[in-house]
Amino acid sequence: MSAMTNLAERLGPSPAAADSVRLESVSKVYGRGGAAVTALNDVSLALASGSFTAMMGPSGSGKSTFLQCAAGLDLPTAGSVFLGETDLASLSENALSRLRRETVGFVFQSFNLVPSLTATQNITLPLRLAKRKAEKEWLGEVIERVGLTQRAKHKPGELSGGQQQRVAIARALVTRPQVIFADEPTGALDTRASREILALLREAVDSLEQTVAMVTHDPIAASYADAVVFLADGQVVDTMTEPSVARVAERMTHLED
Repeated sequence: MSAMTNLAERLGPSPAAADSVRLESVSKVYGRGGAAVTALNDVSLALASGSFTAMMGPSGSGKSTFLQCAAGLDLPTAGSVFLGETDLASLSENALSRLRRETVGFVFQSFNLVPSLTATQNITLPLRLAKRKAEKEWLGEVIERVGLTQRAKHKPGELSGGQQQRVAIARALVTRPQVIFADEPTGALDTRASREILALLREAVDSLEQTVAMVTHDPIAASYADAVVFLADGQVVDTMTEPSVARVAERMTHLED
């Protein structure tokens, strides 16, 4: 498939689903003049609510910039980004920060946990920052879903890498976000822990109707998604639904064809 510009064509398991994220003709340029670098070039893409999308591409393809712009962590040079029906460009910096805190969850390669806090305290930290109380029943369900019931009072230094990433996923889920952005969430984990984390993200989509957008370089990780978006030179060059490890690996090998 060539670069996708028709927003009526949405990525996700259900064409009728509303969009959690929508990019319209988004470009991002860093620097000026001869030193300018175009990280995203006229990208239009819509991710349906309740979908799991993997973003792949070689180094410098624009996948991390896509995540930053889609999550409101960085503003595009041109074009529009919508979270739900909210145009991020219409928000003040304070309103944008509040929107990210209340409607977006993040999972990174580095777990970004506070060492002095327990697992439960790390999970509920976004709620405390937003001056919201944790819903006891929902918090308990999230902790159980990520398999941390017996580790809830442990601090990060007492947890394995896979368990720390489970805390990060629970932290992303506890606010009931509109979308979770995951940036190489299995990059620091061994094979077994990686598959457990990917299964958790898959379950969040299937059981909780969560929307997940994941940047990854790993065909195995991408195979857990509903669809894969391939980027090269700041543009969407292909998409794949129902990805398999072999198909994704083959496409990555010939990404610049």
